[in-house]
Amino acid sequence: MKVNKADIVISAVSPAQYPNTGLPEIALAGRSNVGKSSFINTLINRKGLARTSSKPGKTQTLNYYIIEDQFYFVDVPGYGYAKVSKTERAKWGEMLETYFTQREPLKATLCVIDFRHPATVDDKQMYEFLKHFNIPVIVVATKADKISKSKWNKHVKIAKESLGFDPADDFVLFSSETGEGKEEAWSLIEGYLKKK
Repeated sequence: MKVNKADIVISAVSPAQYPNTGLPEIALAGRSNVGKSSFINTLINRKGLARTSSKPGKTQTLNYYIIEDQFYFVDVPGYGYAKVSKTERAKWGEMLETYFTQREPLKATLCVIDFRHPATVDDKQMYEFLKHFNIPVIVVATKADKISKSKWNKHVKIAKESLGFDPADDFVLFSSETGEGKEEAWSLIEGYLKKK
């Protein structure tokens, strides 16, 4: 998809604030600092639409980006960041559960992990949660440029094993530095957007 038009629409904290346009939604879930903002910016060829933060755990709302007036990217709060209080974390958990289990226009979720390391406990929990609720998942392994290509197969194996990856799902290697995986990610996303 060639993107000429992309805007942030709203940072929502409750269903009352979600857009009611009925347009399809693609969510992005992942640990703080895993590169979700860079992923969005790379896909839409814009440097700073999705803000990358130097303070992990800063996204505490569901950030809705409208793309070409056709669909939304929904960036959900990053998880697994220690400096957030328990009550804060419980609130996020509730917000995410409400969104993922009740949101009709949600077509698929990109489960974003860091390719350099095995999936974390939080990554695994998120993946299992999405699978449990039958939400289509595309696993996106970011920062692929940080690993030499000769070691990619080994790292893919580690990532999949640590995640408990279901071979029926899609797995994309991605780098916001080199653009690796950009076309593949788009074609998978477009496939889900076309599904009724």
